[in-house]
Amino acid sequence: MSFRQRSTNRLKFSARAIAHHFIQVISQIASQRWWQRFVSFFIVGTLIGITMAACSAATDTKPTATTPTSSSSPVAQTKPAGEPKKDIELTLVSFAVTKQAHEAIIPKFVEKWQKEQNQKVTFKQSYGGSGSQTRAVIDGLEADIVHLSLAGDTSKIEKAGLIDKGWEQEFPNESVVSKSVAALVTREGNPKNIKEWSDLEKDGISLITADPKTSGGARWNFLALWNAAAKKGGSDAKAQESLTKVFKNVPLLTKDARESTDAFFKQGQGDALINYENEIVLAKQKGEKVTYIVPDVNISIDNPIAIVDKNVAKHGTKEVAEAFVKFLYTPEAQTEFAKFGFRPVDETVAKDKQFVDLYPKVKELATVKDLGGWSDINKKFFADGAIFDQIQSQIKR
Repeated sequence: MSFRQRSTNRLKFSARAIAHHFIQVISQIASQRWWQRFVSFFIVGTLIGITMAACSAATDTKPTATTPTSSSSPVAQTKPAGEPKKDIELTLVSFAVTKQAHEAIIPKFVEKWQKEQNQKVTFKQSYGGSGSQTRAVIDGLEADIVHLSLAGDTSKIEKAGLIDKGWEQEFPNESVVSKSVAALVTREGNPKNIKEWSDLEKDGISLITADPKTSGGARWNFLALWNAAAKKGGSDAKAQESLTKVFKNVPLLTKDARESTDAFFKQGQGDALINYENEIVLAKQKGEKVTYIVPDVNISIDNPIAIVDKNVAKHGTKEVAEAFVKFLYTPEAQTEFAKFGFRPVDETVAKDKQFVDLYPKVKELATVKDLGGWSDINKKFFADGAIFDQIQSQIKR
């Protein structure tokens, strides 16, 4: 008999002896009272563990092979770079007259983003008077992006805590993405011989314009009138007197610039219409016979865009929202804005011959900064009891 066989037999004998001893111990435990058995069972369990280890050692001395963890296992795998991302939705809130431009631009961005990021983007869109849209966002309309008629409206959303301070510096051109000027439209042939802003003060003239309390466009109209009257009259008192005469000739203030356009063209109201130049260009594109002038004394209508920071954080849409806004500054998007009547902010597009001919240069173009900035403008003209309300109170209809 070999040495290994003798060793194995000894281990087996020892294991049988230990097992026999345990049987005796268990018999003794069975005769003890129940409150002593707990401690005994613990001791027995320990001894059985030792016995099983000894028996295992006696019957199997071969080592156990181990399987290494593969780096290609499902746990270690990462998503392929080209795997589609979850669909995402953006909510764009804008002022009424940008609708056609955005509807032309959005599909181009969606296609570009799908191709580059392999992610489908859909848009919810809301259009209306800039002032009304501003209040809607503040009251809970969860816009990811706001494109409004004037920076003063965007600042109101900032003050409500939805947009971070410094939004004007987030994008080019102080975040102004579209521009226009005020245009003066007359009936075909201009039977009332209206040639400049002061002609709107004359008796017998019926003027169509929107309400500055609800429409950003109407505020621009008011500022265009005020700027011209102040330069001609030389004082605020003279300007207010002139504008009181003008607004006496307004039979009804519409809610926004689009309603003004419809009232003038579709319903045949008024002898003259003040509106965005882009609205008039769009009306011509739709086949309307339009007679209009862009007065040499005018105001630069600058329309800003902003990310609504609180909402994009909530929706997880910041990356795609920023990408869309940046896309609006590209020549491709600016060309679409220009096609729909907006003066392009991209210099390359602005120099395109078709747009040079379409948008005549204005000799005296004032800016909001020239009038003190939106904070001062709102207090002076549009706050409750300010100049616009004073003018309205003097008018007897």
